[in-house]
Amino acid sequence: MLARAYLADGDEAIHTIHGFLVYPIATLGAGAKPVVAPETNFTADVDAIIKRVTSKTKIVFLANPNNPTGTYLPFDEIKRLHRALPPSVLFVLDAAYAEYVRRNDYEAGIELVATSENVVMTRTFSKIHGLAGLRLGWMYGPAHVVDAVNRIRGPFNVNAAAIAAGIAAIEDSAHQERSREHNTQWLAWLTEEIGKLGLKVTPSVANFLLIHFPEDKGRTATDANAFLTKRGLVLRQVGAYKLPNALRMTVGSEEANRLVVKALAEFLGTAK
Repeated sequence: MLARAYLADGDEAIHTIHGFLVYPIATLGAGAKPVVAPETNFTADVDAIIKRVTSKTKIVFLANPNNPTGTYLPFDEIKRLHRALPPSVLFVLDAAYAEYVRRNDYEAGIELVATSENVVMTRTFSKIHGLAGLRLGWMYGPAHVVDAVNRIRGPFNVNAAAIAAGIAAIEDSAHQERSREHNTQWLAWLTEEIGKLGLKVTPSVANFLLIHFPEDKGRTATDANAFLTKRGLVLRQVGAYKLPNALRMTVGSEEANRLVVKALAEFLGTAK
């Protein structure tokens, strides 16, 4: 909806090279041009984004934390990026995974929105709340941006069942805290155990991790995906994100996490 409201033929919108795929899709759908900014160590690079801002730039999309890399920018870097953007550029902070982050230098964007006229923060019930199938989300932004989106959205774009579930999810703080505790424990465990197998894991602050595989025949990400799938362990290939040698793994139950590590050890021929 933001793309439809603010982009037209000849406009440009910036996203990072491993950013959420919907950004370029929405940009193209509005008739505008997606502009790709490179990342550094699979993390958004503020200077690279700033360098690509032109008079044609209307939106900067940034997922923080990012999907599928799990990396994030500290709030100081977010503010530095915002200071460099012209007032005419809408800065879209996608904080879908914010609830999982436990870093003192992270901020989802509420403060920046409250003190700016060209920043919005988008959130979702699809992640920590587990309501992905209901397609429920929310946005916090300046009144004039909210007004623009309200003019183009359907009057019944969120259904009553989703609203009721969303209210219940917000009130269920115990579930959120259990999910955070589980994720903190097993994200660290998976990162360490998979690293012991000789595979590189990108440090993540979300509820998933990016596992990098060698290009050796028989040991590639595609080979690993086929091996795991046969055992009922479904990870996600991320070739569309320009990461053909990696798989994204969501933190699962203890049983699922242990099974994946065991299967990866078998795949790499290091099972004991």
